[in-house]
Amino acid sequence: MKIVIFKSPKMKMLYVICLLLLFASCKENKTSKLDFLVGTWKMDGKEQYEFWEKSQKDGLVGNSYKLVNNEKYISETLKIKSVGNQLIYGATVLNQNSGETIEFILNPGNKEYLSFENVNHDFPKKIQYKRISADSIKVSVLGENDEGFSYIQIKQRIVN
Repeated sequence: MKIVIFKSPKMKMLYVICLLLLFASCKENKTSKLDFLVGTWKMDGKEQYEFWEKSQKDGLVGNSYKLVNNEKYISETLKIKSVGNQLIYGATVLNQNSGETIEFILNPGNKEYLSFENVNHDFPKKIQYKRISADSIKVSVLGENDEGFSYIQIKQRIVN
């Protein structure tokens, strides 16, 4: 007994396309766990902000800035990208490190925080983000022996 699944080449092609779409949709986007960062965040009690948006490629891009008399002063540019099996956080701080981007690699073993780490950097060695709620995150900037500082950021509702 012969079973015929496809009666025409068009049906066979449609089946192959459906399979490819199914496999593509099942592929986990490595940066999807970062989606909660998208938006503008204000440091609690200060006019210090962090802005993140999805990049046209894979990952996020953003910056850190202060508002002084309604003027925006960017202090660093930020990027999180997928490289191979790793997520890499890049920070370029104006007037530091000769303008070079410092990279921190996500520690997949830390389940409590998104912990981006670079043990060879002087300070910080870790930049951590912990989602507290849909509208608040805790950011920790840590050096040797996990000493440093932490602060809360509140998501801003920007109306244009």
